[in-house]
Amino acid sequence: MTAIQMAEVTKRYGGEPAVVDLDLTVDDGIVYGFLGPNGAGKSTTIDMLMNYTRPSTGSITVLGLDAQEDASRIHARTGILPDRFGVYRTLTGREHVKYVLDANDAIGDPEAVLDRVGLGDAIDQRAGGYSKGMEQRLGLAMAIAGEPELLVLDEPFSGLDPYGVRLVREVVEEERDRGATVFFSSHVLDQVERVCDQVGLLADGHLIAEGTPTELRDIAGVQTRLRIETTDHDPAVDGIRDLDGVTDVTYQGGELVVTCPRTAGNEILRQLEDAGVGIQSFDIDHGTTEDAFVELADARAD
Repeated sequence: MTAIQMAEVTKRYGGEPAVVDLDLTVDDGIVYGFLGPNGAGKSTTIDMLMNYTRPSTGSITVLGLDAQEDASRIHARTGILPDRFGVYRTLTGREHVKYVLDANDAIGDPEAVLDRVGLGDAIDQRAGGYSKGMEQRLGLAMAIAGEPELLVLDEPFSGLDPYGVRLVREVVEEERDRGATVFFSSHVLDQVERVCDQVGLLADGHLIAEGTPTELRDIAGVQTRLRIETTDHDPAVDGIRDLDGVTDVTYQGGELVVTCPRTAGNEILRQLEDAGVGIQSFDIDHGTTEDAFVELADARAD
């Protein structure tokens, strides 16, 4: 089943487009990362999915239901962590989660849910005393309460320390393994590729590329850098320079750096060994989704 389907969706505010001709398909049971800088149109897209705002043109279905006509049924099957999430200061963490369970007529254990996000010790503390990071974790707990079919997370890494960021990634993976579809937006591109099955890159309201993180790097022409520490003071590199796709070879301070296609690493190491070059260690930098986004966005601007 398709969890999310958007066809030729455009949203304008006062005549200015925030999202333009967006065609988007998110398959059931995957983690889809919707990535782009602040102001790209990510939150507007999520608002349209949840019927907080309506598209100027185009159609949207969520979980096989019309996003406008069946909004209440979609909400009952969806957990959402909105951007700029705010707590009810007088309610405890337990009461926040219980409220979501009751509102969706769902079964769940608030203690177990809050334990998953690291708030077990603060379950009966009033949320007005939570830190920003604790508030974000509470929002995540409310989103996953009741085991929804779809999770929609808008900037879920906001306000979190490194431990909290890792915890979000772990929860997202667990929810996917449970069978849920996870759709989340972020501008923290280096974190997203660690957990996403599919990625869509959004710039100025336009979907400029879509695919797996590896596919996006290939589409953008992001090259691999192979860093090799050698025992030689002057390693033989002429044969390496002649290999298909190798664009640069430098040697400085005992480190040989080869810029090459992602699949060329084994051949480069083999040639060095055949040439008698002593290899102490090597590291492969395949580039990031952020590198791909920059390349694709720059190409579009040109």
